[in-house]
Amino acid sequence: MKSERSFQRIDVATACQLLARGDVRVLDSRDPDSFALAHIASACRLSSENLDAMLLGTPKAAPVLLVCYHGNASQVYGQMFADFGFAEVYSLDGGFEAWQQHHSPTASPQLGSQLANWLLAHGYPVANLEAVAEHGMTPLMRASKAGDSAIVAALLKAGASPHTRNGDGNHALWLACVGADLDTLDVLIRAGSALDHQNDNGATCLMYAASTGKHAVVEKLLAAGATPQLKTLDDFSALDMAATIECLQLLRRVERATQQAVG
Repeated sequence: MKSERSFQRIDVATACQLLARGDVRVLDSRDPDSFALAHIASACRLSSENLDAMLLGTPKAAPVLLVCYHGNASQVYGQMFADFGFAEVYSLDGGFEAWQQHHSPTASPQLGSQLANWLLAHGYPVANLEAVAEHGMTPLMRASKAGDSAIVAALLKAGASPHTRNGDGNHALWLACVGADLDTLDVLIRAGSALDHQNDNGATCLMYAASTGKHAVVEKLLAAGATPQLKTLDDFSALDMAATIECLQLLRRVERATQQAVG
């Protein structure tokens, strides 16, 4: 006789180990305001309204971690997912309250309360500055994209790496170029974030900035020493990608200066 499928109840420490795998779907059934205030990095909100979509749209081979306030509703949802045929289903004992207590700011006082509270508000544990959310987004990447130079500086001071790459091979400086905050770019450049790092497609920050017409970012990167001659896997340079006349002029100016220096 085939045994009935069930879910597993796990504590916060085990959940942290599970999340380190990187392929876990975290579903949080708390109310929208509580979820918006703070949640586990990469979590999606689960409700009675989207339950069917989650059951049908989530690959059954994907591990699923259910989270609620105190670990009660997550068990009900956990059994639903198990009954629906999911291979790995987990319910977080103690719920998000236990998660927050485990990752409370007092665990790492060297971070300072402002940074610790920022991490918690964005769903990151204070004990791991390299924790990742969806698409491999670290706290430093998130703050860089948001243009929050003060938090970026605090994260770097606390030991966050400016070299970590996300799922596309981009690092924090690339995300800062997306946000286009020049102060944030300065902080990361001074911290040694690689100007000429190439992502999985061979694209650099300079190429991205040129292709999106962010001429102030292009100017900042060139002044810091970014190399315009690098090319993508498809053999395109930043000059080839320039989307505006301002970007084109900046890149051509550097190209002429380089040619004169060589000549």
